[in-house]
Amino acid sequence: MQLIRNFINGEFVEATGTTPFDKRSPLNNQVIAQVVEASRSDVDAAVQAAHAALKGEWGGLSTDQRVDLLYGVANEITRRFDDFVAAEMADTGQPHHVMTSAFIPRGAANFKVFADVVKNVPSESFRMATPDGKGALNYAIRLPKGVIGVISPWNAPFMLMTWKVGPALACGNTVVVKPSEETPLTTTLLGEVMNSVGIPKGVFNVIHGFGPNSAGEFLTQHPKVDAITFTGETRTGTAIMKAASEGMRDVSFELGGKNAAIVFADAEFDAAVDGIFRSVFLNSGQVCLGTERVYVERPIFDKFVQALKVKAEAVKFGRPDDHNANYGPLISAEHKQKVMSYYAKAKAEGATIVTGGGVPDMPADLQDGHWVQPTIWTGLPETASVVREEIFGPCCHISPFDSEDEVINKANDNEYGLSTTIWTTNLSRAHRVAARVEVGITWINSWFLRDLRTAFGGSKQSGIGREGGVHSLEFYTETRNICVKL
Repeated sequence: MQLIRNFINGEFVEATGTTPFDKRSPLNNQVIAQVVEASRSDVDAAVQAAHAALKGEWGGLSTDQRVDLLYGVANEITRRFDDFVAAEMADTGQPHHVMTSAFIPRGAANFKVFADVVKNVPSESFRMATPDGKGALNYAIRLPKGVIGVISPWNAPFMLMTWKVGPALACGNTVVVKPSEETPLTTTLLGEVMNSVGIPKGVFNVIHGFGPNSAGEFLTQHPKVDAITFTGETRTGTAIMKAASEGMRDVSFELGGKNAAIVFADAEFDAAVDGIFRSVFLNSGQVCLGTERVYVERPIFDKFVQALKVKAEAVKFGRPDDHNANYGPLISAEHKQKVMSYYAKAKAEGATIVTGGGVPDMPADLQDGHWVQPTIWTGLPETASVVREEIFGPCCHISPFDSEDEVINKANDNEYGLSTTIWTTNLSRAHRVAARVEVGITWINSWFLRDLRTAFGGSKQSGIGREGGVHSLEFYTETRNICVKL
């Protein structure tokens, strides 16, 4: 049985005073590893190591030297690509093509992109007048914020973890990462990469465990953690924000979403169906930016519902290494129970079940896995629980609309504001509607297309702050002003 250890100060270490917990496969619920749960003293050791690294070799490196090391990290991830793919598939149960085309390549890219950003970003300077007529010069410098606590999610664990670790290290910080207890493998594997390319000890640390009264809580409460970045549920983000208020630590959150898609009658029909199918069902619906509310202009509503139904019913369930399969399980038994409870709510509230709503028939060796059917509903009012609440599963509700104002009001009538996707061939309408939808990112005639230099984050209860490109530097550095009297 594989034992997943904490990675502290450049070494894989046992915990002190805790019992390892089981890591189960989403495919069949079988135990595939045991994970060492970090104690409070282990978390303290990781934070102290990160703090010491700031004062040691890492803190003395130039920007160019850090950039070279981070390029080395990216290259080593690419060299060990198959290892990361295998680890991520074991953690999530998701198909091979998802890992190889998106999640693992993006993980490597996150180190290179932010290395380039930090190397090339300009700083501001201002010449000012003074009473003696000689003037003064003000200029800004950026310095690392310090020890960054990174709490990463389970749905795209490697990509979303490196999205935070990459810029944090590029800016000269050190990190203590608490991956989800559901997906510990790729984050731990990254420790091997850090050692092999010569990242100094204490710069990258990994602690395993849970949230309350475990590693997550110990990390967010630690007084030597200078800032906290988190992707996950809004409820958990609220708890972390309360912890961060002690000591006035900075936070950056990407939280929940109940994202809407808007399809106008003039959209390129097949492209819209393909795009919405992907935004609803990719990663078995376990995508923060995924679509759970679909609004389709009435003239094409029935045709669209039928076309999406056909695609949903054509998915092939199976193991990640089965190249004939394109659809995986949910992450855990607990999450399956949550999603299935919403399937029951939709039925009780009177939804028309277009397709799905249950559990697929699986071979004997996969029957205990966390499989659910792709599900489409129609016929519910905007007040229905499955229309208002985040489910984070492979499902959506489709409603017709008749006017721009109507659909914009419906899209905005939600506590979340993470993303939306709009489908139309009318360029003026696309710009007009996009500006009025209250979200952090809007896609027009596409979905999940990310330029890593652009601002990313949520509005309303979907998050705080922006990351990506120079926007990440705002969080991961302290900007200081120096005024020189001439």
